[in-house]
Amino acid sequence: MIQIYDLNAIQDQEIFLRRDEVRDVSAPVADIIRTVREQGDRALYEYARRFDGAELSDLSVTGAELEAALEQVEPEFLAVLREAADNIRAYHAKQKRESFVMTQRDGVILGQRILPLARVGIYVPGGTAAYPSTVLMNAIPAQIAGVEDIVMVTPPGRDGAVSPAILAAAQVAGVTQIFKCGGAQAIAALAYGTETIPQVDKIVGPGNAYVAEAKKQVFGQVNIDMIAGPSEVLVLADGASNASWVAADLLSQAEHDRMASAVLVTDSRALAEQVAQELEVQLSRLEREDIARESIERNGKIIVARSLEEGIQVANRIAPEHLELCMDQPFDYLSQIRNAGSVFLGRYDPEPMGDYFAGPNHTLPTMGTARFYSPLSVDDFIKRSQFSYYTREALERDCRKVGLFARREGLTAHARAVEIRFEGKEGAQ
Repeated sequence: MIQIYDLNAIQDQEIFLRRDEVRDVSAPVADIIRTVREQGDRALYEYARRFDGAELSDLSVTGAELEAALEQVEPEFLAVLREAADNIRAYHAKQKRESFVMTQRDGVILGQRILPLARVGIYVPGGTAAYPSTVLMNAIPAQIAGVEDIVMVTPPGRDGAVSPAILAAAQVAGVTQIFKCGGAQAIAALAYGTETIPQVDKIVGPGNAYVAEAKKQVFGQVNIDMIAGPSEVLVLADGASNASWVAADLLSQAEHDRMASAVLVTDSRALAEQVAQELEVQLSRLEREDIARESIERNGKIIVARSLEEGIQVANRIAPEHLELCMDQPFDYLSQIRNAGSVFLGRYDPEPMGDYFAGPNHTLPTMGTARFYSPLSVDDFIKRSQFSYYTREALERDCRKVGLFARREGLTAHARAVEIRFEGKEGAQ
């Protein structure tokens, strides 16, 4: 059963403490990466046999497989996928940046160019569940940014096939290439390229400990989005909240995996006790009861604060991935929130709305990194290039200033590169 604490009896660092052993997978991941670099496709086929139990004849998802997937997905779900994609696309379109040019100083032109990355890789987990939402959330911002080649990798099933829902989502989201490959080996393939899988400029998407470690190890060869930890939610609820609703919101994160963390902070002891009881009732009804129960018992907490304001202070200190403000006037508190990946306002905006349908991205910073990281966005799929232009007259105006600056740093050649243009008759041209 979930534990109830008084806020003054628990340390901030304990609120999202995961009570499980942390496995060091750096050595086996390094071995996998090295093998993929050396053996290419041959290593990927072998790892598919070893880890996925799949005998593959081709790493690529074919056009026939894509067509079959659309036929296999029920029309109602396909319609929902498309509507969700529209919502995600509309939200992320507002994030698109524009290039600019500055001409405020005579003879000087300055500017910035916004350029899309040429090719990005999207990792979509397999395993205990299929996540078409991950496809939408990662591919659509890349498409809006202008990325021309969106490469998706995802583990195959034992039959060598990929979930039809994932393939349908990939088509809705504009993915250009799909490969049957998962785990650290897929990350290595995207980072370095193989005979079949092309090298990319950036890798995004969640995964298990091996995937996360692989992303960490290839960073620098390619860019990555972030190293995401287990999912977490902090629900801040007042005493008027519906206990069954709050319990359901907590369980929506707990069922992700055994390491997920679901925490309630409330100013009501009565609500705390009601939610604790309701969790036990609802747990027994879940298909993933074992996972959710372990998550709740290991990492779940209910914390009683003296006020909602005190709860907000806690939220800002621990910077949760998901933050729910379950109260009648949530906008009164929104300006006080400084650190949170995504904020869900009011009694009718549970966290799963953000996972699937509302429009904001569900790839979020975890484990306190919302203090300095942001949700995945269009910005993750662009790069900025800058330029400048000086006329002779403009350079002459600033020549002495730049020379003085350079010499102050002991860089005489820097100064000379500017000053030489105005020495002798040559400088008059």
